[in-house]
Amino acid sequence: MGSLADATLLAVLAIGSLRGAAALLRARWPLRAPATAILLWQALGLAGGLATVGALLAVGADGAGVAGIGVGEAGTARPGVVGELASLAQRPAGQLAGSREPVLLILVRVGCLLAGIALFAVLCWVLVMAFVTAVQARHRQRELLALLAHGDPKAPGALVVDYPAAAAYCLPGIKSQIVVSAGTLDLLAPAELAAVLAHERAHVRARHDLVLIPFTSLRRAFPRSRVIRQAQGTVALLVEMMADDRALRVPARGTHAEGRTLLARELATALLRFGTASSGNAPAPAGALAIAAEGDLTARVNRLLAPPRPLSRAVRATVVLGAALLVVLPFLLLTAP
Repeated sequence: MGSLADATLLAVLAIGSLRGAAALLRARWPLRAPATAILLWQALGLAGGLATVGALLAVGADGAGVAGIGVGEAGTARPGVVGELASLAQRPAGQLAGSREPVLLILVRVGCLLAGIALFAVLCWVLVMAFVTAVQARHRQRELLALLAHGDPKAPGALVVDYPAAAAYCLPGIKSQIVVSAGTLDLLAPAELAAVLAHERAHVRARHDLVLIPFTSLRRAFPRSRVIRQAQGTVALLVEMMADDRALRVPARGTHAEGRTLLARELATALLRFGTASSGNAPAPAGALAIAAEGDLTARVNRLLAPPRPLSRAVRATVVLGAALLVVLPFLLLTAP
């Protein structure tokens, strides 16, 4: 397949990923399966980024296969986009300059090639910087907690800071920590506090911070993109719902169903108390996941009190398969002959 055909397919995939993200923002089924929806969001982001970069590189690489800069001999299969780029990089500059193509066309292809390389570099850079920034922020927060925080039997397994406003968050990482304020201890009943701590432990165990970092990096790379801004907020809400679901798996009083319902009510009540006291809440530090800092509290409370019917296994399997295909397709188009 020629590079222009590859570029066309990659461009279609990039546009399709963007349109798919816009459609997913309007969908209601993600509330029924947050983990599956997050997997699809990740696939759309990865496929869209790879396809966009690949389409630009494919247009630039097409100059390697025409007008005297061919990378494949007659009758032989052309390499993929990556192969053409590698072959193009190995050719002498004089041979490339000797192309009989119009100068404008050569400039367009070189521009696309440079744009693809620059976009790939930017995406990698913002991803690394988002991770580094989060790690540094957590390190600074841990140093402060070592000086200011203390244990309290009311919040087993958590650190307490003497601050009157309500705050509850976790610092994920190798040395994960859960932090609550003295105001939270005064605000919540013991059962509600236990539900909040279970929610934060769910964040820590599942490393939900790693789910959010790619979307944070995309927001930094494209700060004016409405779709990316909404996608980041949607994924943050889904992460909170996923932590809510995991928190409800903690054994509770009574039978399993009764205990789950009771724990859901306690967590919902705690969220409502945080929402009511929002004007006095302390903001969570950078790099932390807070119980009520991100997402729509109303949607979470409604979902806890009236759980939606879960998606069937067949539907979840279909979504997972579609997400896998989304990620595999750009790799195949970039590497396959």
